[in-house]
Amino acid sequence: MIERYSRKEMKNIWELESKFKYYLQVELAVCRAYNKQGKISDTVLNEILKKADFSVKRIDEIEKEVHHDLIAFLTNVNENVGENSRYIHMGLTSSDVIDTALALQMHDSGQIILNDIDILLKTLREKASEHKNTVCIGRSHGVHAEPMTFGIKICGWIDVFERVKRGFENALNEAEVGQISGPVGTYSNIDPEIEQIACELLKLRPAKFSTQIIARDIHARYIQAVALIACAVEQAATELRHLQRTEVLEAEEGFSKEQKGSSAMPHKKNPISGENLSGLARVLRANSIAAMENIALWHERDISHSSVERIIFPDSCILIDYMLDRLNTLIKNLVVHKSNMLKNTRLFGGIVYSQKVLLKLCSKGLLRETAYKIVQRNALDAFDNNGNFKQNLEADSEVKKYLNKKELEDCFKTDDYLKNIDTIYKRFNID
Repeated sequence: MIERYSRKEMKNIWELESKFKYYLQVELAVCRAYNKQGKISDTVLNEILKKADFSVKRIDEIEKEVHHDLIAFLTNVNENVGENSRYIHMGLTSSDVIDTALALQMHDSGQIILNDIDILLKTLREKASEHKNTVCIGRSHGVHAEPMTFGIKICGWIDVFERVKRGFENALNEAEVGQISGPVGTYSNIDPEIEQIACELLKLRPAKFSTQIIARDIHARYIQAVALIACAVEQAATELRHLQRTEVLEAEEGFSKEQKGSSAMPHKKNPISGENLSGLARVLRANSIAAMENIALWHERDISHSSVERIIFPDSCILIDYMLDRLNTLIKNLVVHKSNMLKNTRLFGGIVYSQKVLLKLCSKGLLRETAYKIVQRNALDAFDNNGNFKQNLEADSEVKKYLNKKELEDCFKTDDYLKNIDTIYKRFNID
């Protein structure tokens, strides 16, 4: 059963107090590892576990003096633990704690993001099933092409979201690594077994290699995967924005009873959710560039990445959670104008059936180039003169030489365009 996490919960993962809680998890996991090696007694460990705590207010006070948030955190924890605090942070460097804690935040955020995608996919599959046979026009270059169904259009979105979900799962898996390797990653003052035990306790894998930090291409891949999810959101949102244009009006966002679209024009109903989502996708794409800029650092480490990550990780995770939820709401409440969809397939006397007529003429022995010219001149005449393509064909002496009325009529049957929809739907296991 799919659960629904709240955006508040995602926000909580990235709050300052939560960051220090993740820090504490890492420090205590290392203490437990030392205990398993016999270097911290059960009595001391229990005392540490009982007393280890912090206050964000106190950390802020200390940081104003030391100008180092991890040291301020440790100082405050040590104040609470007392004598046994000498066992905390043994052999570690700051980034052992910071990067391993970040991996925990990425993991917890990732579970929410994956759940969001599952909820959206469920909604999309329901809509695809509902509109399996809702005839609409397919477009290329923004111009009418051939008939399809709205459900098929939604299947395209499902395909994309399933793919970006797999990409995010891969990036998340790569990111679920910790490091307890000390300065420059050589385990100079800590046994590699401590890293192995601590990471197991935290349900992470030890990084195959770490300097004083975990390599930032891992983090860039995570943010890139989030940005690709945002691109998938924008793809659906942009399509729906186009479909809501007044001259198209095939679908539109739900509009509540008391909602207003414009301060000046009372008639307006605008695609505000779609526009909001398109704009936020730009932010997440920009964040992915910032994440890539973090990859090349000086020597074994510098901290130029730190200031960037304090912005892009909370913002990206919170934003994508919001975007997936908002798109899900948009799809659930979408108003679909079936009659307008069908009407748009019949504009200009059904010019979108031109290929059927072309192929029918070819089947009668005409060269393709000859048949193309016949069909094109009748279609363009309908376009240019707001005419009727079908009537033009019926009056065309060359067409009448090869096609009788029934044969021409058969070219304008929509069902023939939809005969393979079941094949597509079977690929998605949708009825």
